[in-house]
Amino acid sequence: MSEKPSRLILGPFNRVEGDLEVRLDIAGDHVEGARVTSPLYRGFEAMLVGRPAADALTYAPRICGICSVSQSVAAARALAGVRPAGLERRLPPANGQHAINLVHAVENIADHITHFYLFFMPDFARATYAGEPWHEAAAGRFTALKGSAATQILPARAGLMNMMGVLAGKWPHTLSIQPGGSTRAITRAEQARLRLMLAGFRSFCENTLFAAPLEAVAAISSREALYDWAQGRGGDFAHFLKIAQRLDLARSGVTRLRHIAFGAYAGGDGPLFPRGMFDAGIGAAGPLPIGAITEDVSHAWYAGEGGAPRHAAPTPDMSNPDAYSWCKAPRLGGNVAEVGALSRQLVAGHPLLRDYVARDGASVEARVVARVIEVALVVMAMEHWIAAIDPAAPFQDTRPRLDTGDAMGLTEAARGSLGHWLRLDGGRISHYQIIAPTTWNFSPRDAQGVPGPLEQALVGAPIRAGETEPVSVQHIVRSFDPCMVCTVH
Repeated sequence: MSEKPSRLILGPFNRVEGDLEVRLDIAGDHVEGARVTSPLYRGFEAMLVGRPAADALTYAPRICGICSVSQSVAAARALAGVRPAGLERRLPPANGQHAINLVHAVENIADHITHFYLFFMPDFARATYAGEPWHEAAAGRFTALKGSAATQILPARAGLMNMMGVLAGKWPHTLSIQPGGSTRAITRAEQARLRLMLAGFRSFCENTLFAAPLEAVAAISSREALYDWAQGRGGDFAHFLKIAQRLDLARSGVTRLRHIAFGAYAGGDGPLFPRGMFDAGIGAAGPLPIGAITEDVSHAWYAGEGGAPRHAAPTPDMSNPDAYSWCKAPRLGGNVAEVGALSRQLVAGHPLLRDYVARDGASVEARVVARVIEVALVVMAMEHWIAAIDPAAPFQDTRPRLDTGDAMGLTEAARGSLGHWLRLDGGRISHYQIIAPTTWNFSPRDAQGVPGPLEQALVGAPIRAGETEPVSVQHIVRSFDPCMVCTVH
């Protein structure tokens, strides 16, 4: 390989929702710099302006077919947040919140296992790894569509998604999620069916994914303890860990940034996973200053200077000579921030993920481990939410709501923090802005020239001899699980 810097342009990436282009500057055998481009414009916010308020519940979820429930939750919370100054937000009845949490959890867990089995693991079956001692077993298990795992994961995922039919009528784009709760009341017989459906998915997790009880997996508190747990164990999670150790993925795709979470799965005693900020540089968590969130458009195809999503609404402008993406650059107090399952668990204080980041920073391995650990944590929480439903109690507060004012709706999609900011005037939408998880992680450079999380994570990625699609780059990009249709305006 030449010692002179050269350039690779990768994209579109297969197994990714929507188009993505990554431009790599290569020096010798590694990536020296990266620029990430979202090449398509979405424009959903522009469609919403001028429409009746309730249209947000119909239009916004159609941004994406993978995380439509997350978009519904954010839109419903934004509409519910329009209220007089000083008045507390009206929370949905407990039944409504349990039902919304369950619908949201089904979507997020389905996303996690889809990412693990169908997006991430097939890269270990690539021919570039043919000389590795673990390759034959990995190819037999995880080759896309043909591996033995496909015959188990697809029925398990379908069984989990059947819960969506009971809870929300359909998926994607359910209308059961409303500002006052859920329109879909659950009968006692349906409650029993939900228990059975979830028990079937727990069985898949404990027999195939973990080869261990969920409680035992969730309780692992350090990386060394996780490696010890995986030794001699079957199950696909242990299979991943053994390959990850051989490839040193705990030191691949590393960032040392702020991590943020908007809070996930609301409850009377607070969310299951709290809102907050974790600073990987100092290893401490604290409150999240929502008002410090801004969007920089210095390197995106928009006019103007960006600003706070509550007020700013940049318009498309292809004439910006510094631009290379339709993705804006969200910043927290001017600083780059990473989002995702790893960020949620760092904010929540899970000792295993904090140990990972304390040792080597946020990495490919840490991001994947966080997603898989979260499957165990959320399935156990879902069992409690099903048990807590009282079929005789209301599921929705249908009292009228204000039709003028500003509000925001914040939640966590599987990929990370999702926010909707809106303004209503006389019942019509006069302003709407969305910042999706991939907007944070795949942001271009800002006005100070600081790259976004993925652009930073790609620096130093090794290039194997003769590679034109470096597998290390594929691992790093997929560890963030991009969703490009959600990313742009």
